[in-house]
Amino acid sequence: MQQIGLASEAVELTGMTGVPDLAGEAGLGRPRGQLALTWRRFRRHKLAVVGLVILIVMFGAAAFAPVVAPYDPNKQDRALARFGEPAAPSWAHPFGSDNLGRDYLSRTIYGARVSLVVGFLSTGVAIVVGTVLGAVAGYAGRWTDVIVMRFADVLLAFPPLLFLMAALSTFESRGVLVLSIVIGIIGWMTVARLVRGEFLTLRTREYTEAARAVGASAPSIIFRELLPNAMGPLIVAATLAIPGAILEESTLSFLGFGIQPPTASWGSMLTRAFQEMRDSGAWWIGVFPGAMIALTVLSFNFLGDGLRDALDPRSRTG
Repeated sequence: MQQIGLASEAVELTGMTGVPDLAGEAGLGRPRGQLALTWRRFRRHKLAVVGLVILIVMFGAAAFAPVVAPYDPNKQDRALARFGEPAAPSWAHPFGSDNLGRDYLSRTIYGARVSLVVGFLSTGVAIVVGTVLGAVAGYAGRWTDVIVMRFADVLLAFPPLLFLMAALSTFESRGVLVLSIVIGIIGWMTVARLVRGEFLTLRTREYTEAARAVGASAPSIIFRELLPNAMGPLIVAATLAIPGAILEESTLSFLGFGIQPPTASWGSMLTRAFQEMRDSGAWWIGVFPGAMIALTVLSFNFLGDGLRDALDPRSRTG
């Protein structure tokens, strides 16, 4: 960073031509700034922009579900589901209803609240735990690194789904908070390995040695010097971890270990999908929540790809 600044000053003072505009290439000394430069790189990724728009719409619908949803998601209309048969999609009920006469569009909108909240909370837990353990392991090295990484390897050896089911079976009540914490704790290992790899490189940089030379403490070096320089990969990792957490919540709810009825989540809505599709031909029972899960996961993956390209310092500004 200092070399870039010196190069920029040299060009301004001497007026020399033919010197690479390092400041401009790095997004420094320009009104657009680093944020604008990152956005410029990001918007080149068309699928990432589409994914961002889709997620904004989903977040808006989930946040304002009481206003957007046309009906109470738990209200049963026996006249709509005659003889316990799901009602097909219509103008009044675009997504149809389930076998209890509950409007499926409203349940899908409210289900987005649960799935997205679990995705974000569990990813936040995984990022915090994984960042702390990975940073300590990468900076301290030696026996600390060995203990943390071998513990992570042991946890990674277990099938995640079976591990989650075993952990959740110990709780009598499995709400959003419990589910998020358990998924987050199970998922910290990948984040820890990523942060450890970044710290193994960053701890040998000049500014790290300078901080040690002036007597900075280890926590100060880790959180003030090294961690800010590892935020790019962490942001990308968090973006890509959210869809994985949503899939885990959906799978657990589908198997009966996640969100419990009558609370709507996309996974719990799929619990009776196969039976209803087989017995009643109610295709909408499985198609709509399944499509929402797939669309959300794809949108987050596209967003993560775009952020990875935008935050890559080797990207060209052209």
